[in-house]
Amino acid sequence: MELTKSVLDCMQTLRRRLRQEQEVDIRLSQPNAVMDMLIACAASDVEDTRQMGLKLSELTHIRMAPPVAPQLSEAELIEKYTRYAGPLRG
Repeated sequence: MELTKSVLDCMQTLRRRLRQEQEVDIRLSQPNAVMDMLIACAASDVEDTRQMGLKLSELTHIRMAPPVAPQLSEAELIEKYTRYAGPLRG
């Protein structure tokens, strides 16, 4: 992978953004910095951060696998974890 000016600019911007959002400190000199940034971007709740992760992915030609399971909505999570699953007593 070639580190061009556009790749480095994108990585620096993402580094600042991820530090603010998720308190993740990724140094550009780390061996897996690009992968760590892509993983953190995919896990972000902010659409702009996810879009920047896609841009970094395109610039570096590194493709992330799509998420396996769809995320549940808040109502679905509440229903899933508040449903009684114990034995019925009558």
